[in-house]
Amino acid sequence: MASNETSKEAAQSAADSAESTIERQVENAVLRSVFPAVRTRRELLKAVGAGAVLSSLSNLFPLGAAKALALEKAGPPEKKELTIGFVPITCGAPIILAGPMGFYAAEGLKVSLAKTAGWALIRDKLLNRELDASHMLSPMPLAISLGLGSRQDPTYVAAIENINGQAITLHAKHRDKRDPKLWKGMKFAVPFDYSMHNLLLRYYVAEHGLHPDQDIEIRIVPPPEMVANLRAGNIDGYLGPEPFNQRAVYEEVGFIHLLSKEIWDGHPCCAFGIRDEFIKQNPNTFAALFRAIARATAFAHKEENRKEIAKAIAAHRTLRRWTRSDPQRSGTGRLRSLPLSIDGGLDPDPAQALGLPQRRCRLPPSRREGLSRHRGSSTNDRSRPHGAKAELRAPHDHGKTLRPDQPRCLPIELLDP
Repeated sequence: MASNETSKEAAQSAADSAESTIERQVENAVLRSVFPAVRTRRELLKAVGAGAVLSSLSNLFPLGAAKALALEKAGPPEKKELTIGFVPITCGAPIILAGPMGFYAAEGLKVSLAKTAGWALIRDKLLNRELDASHMLSPMPLAISLGLGSRQDPTYVAAIENINGQAITLHAKHRDKRDPKLWKGMKFAVPFDYSMHNLLLRYYVAEHGLHPDQDIEIRIVPPPEMVANLRAGNIDGYLGPEPFNQRAVYEEVGFIHLLSKEIWDGHPCCAFGIRDEFIKQNPNTFAALFRAIARATAFAHKEENRKEIAKAIAAHRTLRRWTRSDPQRSGTGRLRSLPLSIDGGLDPDPAQALGLPQRRCRLPPSRREGLSRHRGSSTNDRSRPHGAKAELRAPHDHGKTLRPDQPRCLPIELLDP
């Protein structure tokens, strides 16, 4: 009985947190409409504060009514039975737990989860209309919208599902190569071309003086196959999601060299993606789905809910035996905390989704203008690597040195295409 009461209280807390998040998105949307220039908006917010700006705007715009409208259920979902894709990694927790925890049902939705082996398959199934929405890597909707690696199909990041939680894992034979300058000639795996993993790995080696396209080899390997490829010697390491870093450690195949949060604390990783066409055809369904995901994300963000989440996911036979919530081994003789770190951004910014120098993610100049339609805003310092200052540097300034106290600045091309 006490357990049920605790679950109800946690669910109510998640609902309250989700509603606050949705209200913030309304505020952000109004701010973006009134001050569309990113740098102008950020300078204004920095100078007078968001509260003062919103208070002034509320005298001209019915902000309270807009928030109430966003939270109100406009009508029954046009499509109640949905198929949502996911890759079985820890980052997909909000999408997975929304089923057994009742968040989908509370919105009148019947959701079937489609477990999928890799990101290319997720993308293809979404484009072929086999999925209504999907767990994605945060750069994927932008890449699909721009026609990078697939046919062009406008797709949106409805929510940032998690931050941090990834790691660079090296083969056990490389314990003496903790300095990335010694990695020349080594082979690394990342889950997908358009992934934060690829961008962070490129950024990290470049900061240590290696050219990511010439001095190392980067291969695309689905996360469930990473440990097997490491064991077979096909790769020397990978930057990947959980639970596959822990699997390498527990199977004594590899060790965790570095957590991704040590490269960029607060970096986005996975997202909830949905096609523009689906949103236009099913606006009420999308609104209901968004509310369910927002509440699931808020629920997952609270550390006291982690054990309950682990049990729910394990019982649902999705992540099965590799769902953990306790401190984890690094394979270097010490325990280190590798938290799930779920945090709902719910307001995608191209600076967060692509994140790093565009020349390293090889975005053609002709495609830059396509980023503007996805431009969001963020006044949170975590939206910039290591709390980077407002001043922006060009991409060629990156890759020279790596100091723990050095801010990682974003390329101006991504913020002002």
